[in-house]
Amino acid sequence: MKTSFERILPDEGSSFKMNYMIDENPRQFEWSYHYHSEIELVCVYDGSGRCHVGNHLSYFKDEQLVLIGSNVPHGGFGFGAVDIFEQIFVQFSPNFLGESFFDSKEMEAVKQLFERSQQGICFYGDTQKEVAKQLKTMLEQAPFERMISLLKVFQTLASSSEYRLLNPFGTDYEFNSKDQKRLAKVYQFVEQHYQHEIDIQQIADEVGLTVSAFCTYFKKNLNQTFTDFVNEYRVNKACVLLSEGKSVADVCFETGFNNVSYFGKVFKSLKQESPSSFSKKVSAPSSLVY
Repeated sequence: MKTSFERILPDEGSSFKMNYMIDENPRQFEWSYHYHSEIELVCVYDGSGRCHVGNHLSYFKDEQLVLIGSNVPHGGFGFGAVDIFEQIFVQFSPNFLGESFFDSKEMEAVKQLFERSQQGICFYGDTQKEVAKQLKTMLEQAPFERMISLLKVFQTLASSSEYRLLNPFGTDYEFNSKDQKRLAKVYQFVEQHYQHEIDIQQIADEVGLTVSAFCTYFKKNLNQTFTDFVNEYRVNKACVLLSEGKSVADVCFETGFNNVSYFGKVFKSLKQESPSSFSKKVSAPSSLVY
């Protein structure tokens, strides 16, 4: 687990990066809250996951189309998925076609789109469906045709009213190297101790804060409480164990919950079904599971 600056290299023969990924066993997805100078367009075609962009945090189990601005911290959308996960993402520098290209009159709407992307933009409806098709088509194109198609994608997004801003109240994420190191310590601590009761005083001491300051810091940076973070990590581990055929009770205690009823409540709040229902689905032949 790490929180870091990510360096993006364009595809060979291209000025931007495009990647298609389909994984039938994505449970190895790590928590990866990171940032990079490139703008990123993420299109999820299949699979459940977690949309963590800036200070926004939500969960999904359907298609997603999200535009993420330059240096906006975000997590991998497949975190927590236990079944097939399919996505395309495109990453490009804000000036990948030249310093003044997007200053032209023809690109005015696209430039405004890039500015809005600093808040994170989630598209839906016909816009989502159209861009999803356009991106699939781009996979088969040569570099020049792919670049032209990307400009058409930009225009589709720029002219759409089918969107919502993920961080409508500001874009100051206060994300720096000190935060990276501190959060990395927290992630590592949870990874090593999630099977046992975690004393919040212990983790606060680990990062050099009082309990009160730690709780405020964590909520401000990750938009969830530390308890919710730990429970989410445990539930994702529980999904893996349930898919291996272990009983609900055994999984409950192996993942650090000390009460089966509470485990069931937390599990259902995150996965929209009970652990026993989830277990039956993953044990069924050729099942598709959220």
